Parts: sequence; structure tokens; C-alpha cells
Amino acid sequence: MHSAESRPSRPGTAWFGGRVLRDPVEHVPDVAAEPWRLAVPGRWVLVGDFDGPVAAWRFGHERGSDGPGPAAAGWRGPDPDSWTSSVDEQGYVDAVAALREAVREGTVYQANLCRVLSAPLPVDDGREPDARALGVALAAGNPAPYAGGVHVPGGGDLPGVWVVTASPELYLRVEDGWVTSAPIKGTAVTAAGLTDKDRAENVMITDLVRNDLQRVCEPGTVEVTTLLGVEEHPGLAHLVSTVRGRLRSDVRGAGDLWGPLLAATYPPGSVSGAPKSSALDLIARLEPVPRGPYCGAVGWVDVGADGSVRAELAVGIRTFVWRDGVLRFGTGAGITWGSDPAAEWRETELKARRLVALASGTPVGDWRP
Repeated sequence: MHSAESRPSRPGTAWFGGRVLRDPVEHVPDVAAEPWRLAVPGRWVLVGDFDGPVAAWRFGHERGSDGPGPAAAGWRGPDPDSWTSSVDEQGYVDAVAALREAVREGTVYQANLCRVLSAPLPVDDGREPDARALGVALAAGNPAPYAGGVHVPGGGDLPGVWVVTASPELYLRVEDGWVTSAPIKGTAVTAAGLTDKDRAENVMITDLVRNDLQRVCEPGTVEVTTLLGVEEHPGLAHLVSTVRGRLRSDVRGAGDLWGPLLAATYPPGSVSGAPKSSALDLIARLEPVPRGPYCGAVGWVDVGADGSVRAELAVGIRTFVWRDGVLRFGTGAGITWGSDPAAEWRETELKARRLVALASGTPVGDWRP
């Protein structure tokens, strides 16, 4: 019998930063349910749906960046006029009003409200769309600190996955026994446009993330190292805070980490709300379609031979997902009592406009969500 590493190579690739992973050899359908399976040393990629589960693929080979990869011109996206939204403007405005009422009643302090844009993008001559080519196009037009993607074609002996992200937001970084998260709340065209509502929202979510990490970290080690920092991205400015803590000794090993860590922190607080459980109930009631990997997690995990873990997972925002002949892209906004419904709708447009234009091959600024 051949080992997993010596089997004929399977199609599939993942890329994050300067790393390119190839030849997927193993799949874990639910990391939280079977965290011990990630004790196998190697290079893993995690992709989590917003409402779970978080799945993993282990890849057999790694090499450094193989250059720019396929030309951006190799990407053939959907017709720019074919995009539709899971919620129209009036429906979104009504849902914002419902969330504001929930805030007034004390059910939540803040909740993230999203809609999903979709466009047909069928298989071409038996081949799925070229995820890596979309990644190249996004990197050229919208570079992002946690950009990357994973594509394992369907129809093989491992479940398929197709996700391309230009995420600006760190969900979890694990290194040397420490865990770090950097929630984004507050978005404007420029830093001057960030408001008191944005700052209040960021503080709420930073406190939620701090409380989440305290569940898996040594007492007294969780701290906010940056509060209300400003980050500039193409066409956008964000408020970003950073929280870190030292993991407890019983959750540092690869086989012991993911069950407790995901139970404590998932889904990410910045894209759910506070209190998280109440916000999730409202999201399930008000959003008509599931988010999928949008607002979930995507990134890489390295497991050493000694069981040590290095990982960097992004929040799955600014993220494209292809499945069943449809390309999807989610966009949303955080809702508080101070929200103006029309302004929140415009924020969802702002977040989508540049990236969906790039995916549609339309000049940035011409496409209207």
C-alpha cells in the first residue's frame, strides 16, 4: 500500500503570500469535531463556513512563489450585468430597522448584516473557473494583507473547494504559543470619514474578541495592543484593533488546539455581533441565504514534527466562492443604534464595488452593485 505522500498527485493548489501548496492528500470535514486529526505534521489549509463547519485539506508539497502565476488576462469572469443580490435595497433597509429595534430592546449591542451577490459562471469545457487567475487579478487591482486562495476541483476522491480571498482582516494568528486577532470595525472611503459610530462599534467588538480569547489563554495575558488603529486599503479606510494572549499549555499542541480555540472564537466576532449568540440568532432570521465561507475563515496551518503550530487565518471577507456554476461575493455592514439604514446599504456597495468590478473585468468605478 502506498503512503498518502507517494500516491499519484491529485489536482489542487493553495496560495497565501509567497507560499504555493500543491497535491492535496487528506481532508478533514470538521476540524472542531476532530481536532486531533490536525496533529499530523504538514501543510494544511482551513476553510470554514460562517455557520460551520471549518474543514481542512492537507497538501503534500510546497514551494515558494512561482512568480506571478497565470496572467490576470487568463481570468474569465461573469457578465458584469448578471450579478444579483440576495436582498434588495428596501429589504436591507427594513432589516437594518429590525436590528435597530433589537438594539433598542437590549437584545444586542451590535450585529453584522450581510447580503450575498451572485452571478452565473458555468464550467467551461469540463473545467472549473481558474481560481488562481482570479487571485492574480485581485492581487493586481486590490492587494490585501491576507490575500490567497484554495482550489481543489470537485469530482475527485477528496471534496472540492474553490475560494479566493482579498481579505484585509486577521481572524487568528498562532505562533510560539501566542494567539492574535485583529478585528476590523469601521469603514469609510478615507480615514477622515470614520465616525464616532465606527469607533464605538470597534470598541464593542474588540471587547468581545478579548473575552473570546480569555477562554483559551492564560489568565492575565490577554491584552489589547492596538485600539482604533487606522489602516488604508484600496478605496477604503478601516479601524483595526489588535488583541493577543498566551495560549494555555493544554491547548498549544496541534491535536489539542482547534477544538477549544474554534469553540471560543468562531465565527469571528467582527462579522457576527455582540452578544454573539443573540446576534447569530438575528442573522439567521434576517438573512435569506447562508453566507458560506463568506464571513467564515480561510488560511493556512503548519504543523511541525514536534506538534508545534503556526497558523494564519483570515476572516473570509472580500472573498469569492464558486460552487455549482455560480460565483458569489458577500458584503455587509455592522449595525448599531446609531446606524442610518441608507448609509449602511451604501457601505455594502462601497465594499463590493471594486472587487466585483475586478472579477467581472469591468473598469473599477464603472460597476454598480
